Amino acid sequence: MLRPSISLAVALAAALAHGAGTRPHVVVLGAARKVPYSIAGDPAGARKDEIELRVRPLVVDGKIKEWTTGEAHDITDRSFVVRRAIRLNDALPTDAGGHAGAAHWVWQRGPWLLIDRVSGKVTALRLPDYDPAVSEVVWFRDYAAYCGLSSSGRQLYAVVAQTGARRPLLSKKLREWNPIDHPSPACSPAVWQREPLQIAFQPAGSPPMSFDLVGLSAVLVEDGDGGEAGDSAN
Repeated sequence: MLRPSISLAVALAAALAHGAGTRPHVVVLGAARKVPYSIAGDPAGARKDEIELRVRPLVVDGKIKEWTTGEAHDITDRSFVVRRAIRLNDALPTDAGGHAGAAHWVWQRGPWLLIDRVSGKVTALRLPDYDPAVSEVVWFRDYAAYCGLSSSGRQLYAVVAQTGARRPLLSKKLREWNPIDHPSPACSPAVWQREPLQIAFQPAGSPPMSFDLVGLSAVLVEDGDGGEAGDSAN
């Protein structure tokens, strides 16, 4: 039988080990730097004069997990979103060098990331009808508002998505969309109003359209996988 002093020491060691296993993660965005930006082939639709991207590393527990670009948005005190920056190999087999492994690295914008500061988990968000060529996301709380494209690429939609929901909270057709001949940008940035909760979209060359968002359930991103959202607003 263990003596009381030894039993206490064993219990203390076990508690410390358990505490070490559940310690909070350290999540930070590092210092920004500029990198050459590849306009050619980027579906995100760069400005004609855009030749650089401002990127920052996403660092979790001292290790770089991703590179990011643009401003981050805090959803709660433990969760935030930021857009990923992708370093992409743009080399063709017929490019100069002509042999396998001759990489040509370029930087481009990527999808949005959801980061949990407590768990250190990084998740790529799959926003409904999001298209990097036309969708400029404007965040409010955990709601993302943007103009999106239908799967056919021929319908422009007003979309409001929630990070913890599987379906869009709002999906409303705005106009027909010509994939070859269309304005750029497709829409002005969406405009949020808090009380009453309302969102306004303005497609290029058209008057603004506003929608009331009522009866929305609050799906917190730190509660797990989240649940089904309510029906799309009409």
